[in-house]
Amino acid sequence: MDNLIAHILVVDDDDGIRSLVKKYLNENHYLVTTAMSAEDAKEKINIIKFDLIILDIMMPGKSGLEFIEENQKKIETPIILLTAKGGANERVAGLEIGADDYLPKPFEPKELLLRIQNIIKKTKKNDQKRIIQFENIKIDLNKQLILKNKIEFKINNTEKKILEKMINNPGKTFSREDIGSLIELDKERSIDVIITRLRKKIEMNPKSPKFLQTIRGAGYVLWIE
Repeated sequence: MDNLIAHILVVDDDDGIRSLVKKYLNENHYLVTTAMSAEDAKEKINIIKFDLIILDIMMPGKSGLEFIEENQKKIETPIILLTAKGGANERVAGLEIGADDYLPKPFEPKELLLRIQNIIKKTKKNDQKRIIQFENIKIDLNKQLILKNKIEFKINNTEKKILEKMINNPGKTFSREDIGSLIELDKERSIDVIITRLRKKIEMNPKSPKFLQTIRGAGYVLWIE
């Protein structure tokens, strides 16, 4: 389960399409929940936070467009519409009320996967944390500074790149090779110097770091949660 990329809700009244899409996306490391109607989908979005919704427009009962209109204020989730091949008006209407993309039926699963990947990539990029606060420390990547006990420390572009990666992957260990690749530097000693410099700006006691720690034989990790 750790390698799952995202949780997707597939809403379609066609059993075959739901089954096909779920199987294909599962094989490509996506967790998939299905719904057979707009009403069924509404119940599921009330209890589960999805990363993306694949939504058929033409369904018995409420249509996909009605589903979007009724749940606009609740849903910040990206939506890909599945439309009839000639349904240009429905596609335009869907995009106008907030859908992010559309795919005419019948479609190739590979094309759907590519559209999903593009949207997830954009969403994750937009979700990148730029400002975090923990204990009496604030890191602001937008202003390129660290505020510790009301004292400001400037960070340069190299330090910013490292912190941006670590802040958005808390608890993940980064090897010296990982960091070197990120900042285009292959000298281990230079990387250690940069980490030491960052500790002086973040830690109360840089010689006994609480947040930016060394994992012996593996690399460095930022603990902020």
